[in-house]
Amino acid sequence: MSKDNGGSAFPLADPNMINPMSVAEYEQAARGMTLRDYFAARAMQGMLAAPVNLASDQYMTARDAYTIADAMLAERDK
Repeated sequence: MSKDNGGSAFPLADPNMINPMSVAEYEQAARGMTLRDYFAARAMQGMLAAPVNLASDQYMTARDAYTIADAMLAERDK
């Protein structure tokens, strides 16, 4: 079972907005980052702004950020 990534956070709608590229390159660029990645990045930004709440190492902090992102996606689907 694959994780719900929330879809694209910042999809690129207009192919004329980017330099000419192959169809495969455009399709990859058009998807943008996933909403799950965006939520995790924002959660990590908050954690880094208040280092007293950081986990003991960067890998645990990253894991915690994705745990928060997954909870945000689950709550969003309710």
